[in-house]
Amino acid sequence: MDIDGIRSPFLFEGAVREAIHQLKYRSVKALAAPLAQLVGEYLSEKSLPFEVMVPVPLHPHRLRNRGYNQSLLVAQELAEIRSMPLVEDVLVRLSDTSPQAKTRSAEERQKNVAQAFSCRRLELEGKRVLLIDDVCTSGATLNACAAALKAGGAASVWGLTVAREV
Repeated sequence: MDIDGIRSPFLFEGAVREAIHQLKYRSVKALAAPLAQLVGEYLSEKSLPFEVMVPVPLHPHRLRNRGYNQSLLVAQELAEIRSMPLVEDVLVRLSDTSPQAKTRSAEERQKNVAQAFSCRRLELEGKRVLLIDDVCTSGATLNACAAALKAGGAASVWGLTVAREV
């Protein structure tokens, strides 16, 4: 595993699942702020080793279709709440992979995102990165992002998601 660890304050169920679905699929972008607030409270209690935050990117095709990156919205709100630097454009998604939610197994998820990301600049060299995403199911996306970030020089990469699958 390339990711140093993954933390998620909530399980992906109930009201949290509904809020994430509304943010991600129904364009209720206003939910990014309260979700980030909850994640920020978690970070206040459980410190993680990081100097900069990086959101998990969408492929440009999916970004055009959706109109926004839900992980970026949460990361922007969290960066503001925590007064921490956010680097939005250093990690890029190279492959327009199938949505991870449509894969059936952890092995499929890993294959789906293998080599899907690239770190396009070295500004994170030696930095401890906190990778922000909405949901962690198997950790495959976060691990693939961590591999790209470490190949670009990041010293460590921790993942932080709003929720995780049970």
